[in-house]
Amino acid sequence: MTPEQIEALFTRGDGTYLFARWGRPIAPVVFGVDEDSLATVKGAAEAVVALAGHAMAETDPEMGANLMVFFLRDWDELIQTPDLEHLVPDLRALVARLTAAGANQYRFFRFDASGAIKAAFVFVRMDDALAALPAEAVALNQMVQVIVLWSDTAFSELTPLARTPGGALVLRPEIAQVIRAGYDPVMPAVARDPSHALRLAARIGAMQ
Repeated sequence: MTPEQIEALFTRGDGTYLFARWGRPIAPVVFGVDEDSLATVKGAAEAVVALAGHAMAETDPEMGANLMVFFLRDWDELIQTPDLEHLVPDLRALVARLTAAGANQYRFFRFDASGAIKAAFVFVRMDDALAALPAEAVALNQMVQVIVLWSDTAFSELTPLARTPGGALVLRPEIAQVIRAGYDPVMPAVARDPSHALRLAARIGAMQ
């Protein structure tokens, strides 16, 4: 990818550049799925974390679980989830906005003092469009979108996933390269200057 293409992945709708990666091991928990789907979601998390060269953990010392993934049929189910309003600010207002927009997914991040990701909450409303997709596609797409803080417009026109000629579902190679470069130890965990995209492009070149 060109530096300009990489920059676009982390330039938000208001024009600001912001990159952040996880600053601690990821300890996931999944709600609202059966055992088969649970294995699929956790497998997707493991695959994306391994790609990044990051780490997973059974528990987070501060929160227990720091990646919470909720699958539901209706946004109102979030209001009925015990204690969730203590973790997600203005939960009722959020549910109202998501319902009005007809949204089928939403991600909310929390950050540590340095700005690195310390927790993420993923909400997936399984409408007809998502229900028609393979479970692995839904799971992998969500895990890709929480491994770093992408722009709110990064995947509005292009999915991060692709199919191989043999039919296997994979992460697009160019997106995988950006993730690996973003987690390179020489790169900062948080960046707010667009010159960071130039450094990502250089790291991708060095890894090839």
